[in-house]
Parts: sequence; C-alpha cells; structure tokens
Amino acid sequence: MARLNRLRVYPVKGLDGIDLEAADVLEGGTLAHDREFALFDPDGDVFNGKRTDRVHALDTEYDPVTGTLAVETPDGEERQFDLEADRETAESWFSEFFDAELSLERDTSLGFVDRREMGPSVVSTATLETVASWFDEMSVESARRRIRANIEVSGVDPFWEDRFVGADAPAFEIGDVRFEGVTPCGRCVVPQRDPDTGEPIAEFQSQFVRKREETFPEWADADAFDHYYSLMIITRVLEADRGETLRVGDPVEIESAAQ
Repeated sequence: MARLNRLRVYPVKGLDGIDLEAADVLEGGTLAHDREFALFDPDGDVFNGKRTDRVHALDTEYDPVTGTLAVETPDGEERQFDLEADRETAESWFSEFFDAELSLERDTSLGFVDRREMGPSVVSTATLETVASWFDEMSVESARRRIRANIEVSGVDPFWEDRFVGADAPAFEIGDVRFEGVTPCGRCVVPQRDPDTGEPIAEFQSQFVRKREETFPEWADADAFDHYYSLMIITRVLEADRGETLRVGDPVEIESAAQ
C-alpha cells in the first residue's frame, strides 16, 4: 500500500534538512518550517548551494520547538544560534564563514521556496533507489539528500510521481490532504555533489539524462517534461486543505483530476 514514508523540511534554505513525524500545511500551501529562513546577499539574491559548494562543508540541525540551529564546521567548531532571539549573531557567523556580507531573513507564512506559487516537492522511495543504482558513488540516503524532496512516498513504482503532471493528470491524496501536480523539477548543479564533501560525480548530468531517458515511464506525459534532467515533481495543495496536517504513515491514494 502506498504510504507517506518520510517528511523532510529544510529550515535554512541550502542547508541540511530535518525529518519530521508530522508537518502542517501553511496557508501559503507549503510545509511549516520548510525554507523558513534564508541567507541573502546585499543585492537581495538568495545565497545557497547554487551559489557555492561550501554549504556542503556544514553539518546543521534545527530544532523547530526551540528555534535553535546547531552548526558544525569541518574543523570541529560547533555553534548554536537562537534564530528567534539572536539572529544577528548567526548572520555575523555565516558572513564570516562564507566570506560574504549576508543577512538571515525569515518567512513563516510561505518560506523562501523557489516557486512561491506552488507547494511541496514529492518523490517516491523507489525513484530514489533507482537513481542511486545509476551511480557507484551514491547510496539511497545520499540520493535523498541530493534531491531534497519534502514528501517521500513508499509502496509505489519508480517514477510514480511523474503521472501527476501533464494533460489529464490525476490528483492524489495523502491522508486528508489533496495534491495536484504542477511541474516536474528541473535539476540544478546541487544533485551532482556529494552532500557531505561537495565533491561532484564526474559526468553526472550526462549519465543521469541517459538513464532517465532509458527508464522514462511509458505512462507519463513526455510533453510535460522540457528535458530529462528532471526528477521529483512540485505540487499544489488545494486551498481547502491548507491548515491540515500530514503525518508519516498516512495512506496515499490516487484520485481523479481536481476540477
């Protein structure tokens, strides 16, 4: 049976994610604590893994109850920052670490997701297992950390999520929350990098594209995909279901397309 296998949010955009047993859907349609904080440069541009591979040098953990971010550097320095009460100290530390003038902003209503009119990202466990099998250097957990999805569904076939984008695509429900697929997620430079070291896999994109094309499901709408360097989908939660809570273990059911 298809189930919600994992909920993962990324409290500080570009840094490590945390696993949750339950997550509320915000009124903006995203998950609580996902990309709630983000670092910005003086021009107002976000500073994340697309800008520098140095983000992979940091091990981070966020406690959503206390608002505390724990950070460890490669040389063993450990710091804790109260992002509610003392965000300026965190800003100063990150600015020094990245050698850039950075501010740390917060958005509790929507988060700093890339596609602010859309909602959570979705992938299947079987998809991650398949992608990991394409590369000798990659474990399933490494694939999970590279792809950085919010919602992971088990008990389904590889690339199950592809069926929810394109013409006449159905919707699906997780527990009491209904989702519509909006778009496949075109990938950036981040998935090619080891999430711990930042070291890239040689020829990653070309091998990924070749294997993705070879395994592309015949039941998926190819016209919905601009290219094969895409994995997971971005969804939209219907407004009527915002404010509901997703829980690990919730059943997942395919429904007819929303009207």
